[in-house]
Amino acid sequence: MIQLDNKARLRWACRRGMLELDVLLMPFVEQGYDALTEADKYIFQRLLTQEDPELFAWFMGHETSSDSELDYMVKLILNRVRV
Repeated sequence: MIQLDNKARLRWACRRGMLELDVLLMPFVEQGYDALTEADKYIFQRLLTQEDPELFAWFMGHETSSDSELDYMVKLILNRVRV
């Protein structure tokens, strides 16, 4: 588990190899991360340790994570983007 104890490190971890992921993760970390509970911040940080192809499949709805916490975080991010 990476320890992302400051916003700069968190922003860096949100920079991915796919533009589709960048446009979801970067705005979320800037606008939504601070409002998360400590437990949800931990889940978000765990999400960032996943591989780009997995994240892409989850965010595009092609697959769902078998980890219920990660699936919850993906849905939370997608719902925030749609609002």
